[in-house]
Amino acid sequence: MAGDTPSRQISGKCFVVRDNIDTDQIIPAEYLTLVPSKPDEYEKLGSYAMAGLPPHYGQFMEPGKSKTKYSIIIAGSNFGCGSSREHAPVALGASGIQVVVAESYARIFFRNSVATGEMYPVECEARICDEFHNGDDVTVDMERDVVVNHSTGKEYALKPLGDAAPVIEAGGIFAYARQTGMIPSAA
Repeated sequence: MAGDTPSRQISGKCFVVRDNIDTDQIIPAEYLTLVPSKPDEYEKLGSYAMAGLPPHYGQFMEPGKSKTKYSIIIAGSNFGCGSSREHAPVALGASGIQVVVAESYARIFFRNSVATGEMYPVECEARICDEFHNGDDVTVDMERDVVVNHSTGKEYALKPLGDAAPVIEAGGIFAYARQTGMIPSAA
């Protein structure tokens, strides 16, 4: 999101993972020296997103690319567990991911996703990661709180984002605080 005009309906190809995807799998520790506030390092951080995944998940990032062909991740339970690194949602956002739909999140990852405004962390009502495949065409509709797998024609209920949505759409917690007058805007 990070300051872009938000869309509450996101369509694209999905990448599917299962349970307990930790922050070391999302962005391995050796890339934490990259500084996301520097544009070239932000882009490089995105190119390493999901670099720690086991090979059986398939290829998230094509070699030599800084953006993935996927815009949506479908995940199982406890997505983003492990360390509290903010680099994890930032790397996903920098890679081109706009939304993660998971059965559940590690609390700190969910909070970091909202605070950075990089992508929407949406929870689904049911376990859907077993019913989606890499490359399925998907729409996540946060106005209707559903995710649609166009490859199968099935629709699944999502839990509403509630008060987190405007923070993400503003571009993160500091942008939201400035936008709402909680803290003064930079002159």
